[in-house]
Amino acid sequence: MSLVRRCSRTACGRPAVATLTYVYADSTAVLGPLATYAEPHCYDLCAEHSERLTAPRGWDVVRLSDGSAPSRPSGDDLEALANAVREAARPHDRAAEAGAGPGGGPTAKGPANGQSRRGHLRVLRSPDS
Repeated sequence: MSLVRRCSRTACGRPAVATLTYVYADSTAVLGPLATYAEPHCYDLCAEHSERLTAPRGWDVVRLSDGSAPSRPSGDDLEALANAVREAARPHDRAAEAGAGPGGGPTAKGPANGQSRRGHLRVLRSPDS
């Protein structure tokens, strides 16, 4: 059983995602990926506290990234997601996909109330259509 390390900030119980250490000789705070082991004189921080980290006047903050942390989605990522949703919503021959044979089987049309099914989503048609 592995224990989740928590943020070192007082009254914060969120899971730690980064480790902060200080290099006093260089007046530098170094924030990097969560260390493999809890080290003395290092501070584990949650995502919120690591993003909001500031250093004392005259100090530098060095933020190291291991490249495995998820980045914020770019405009291209969001556009690709929207296109995938549109493609999934396009009507196409569901009877063939559902394996309906000539004897009649499942169809894309749901009950007589005007429902149709697209994957795991249901589309309700308005009564006037």
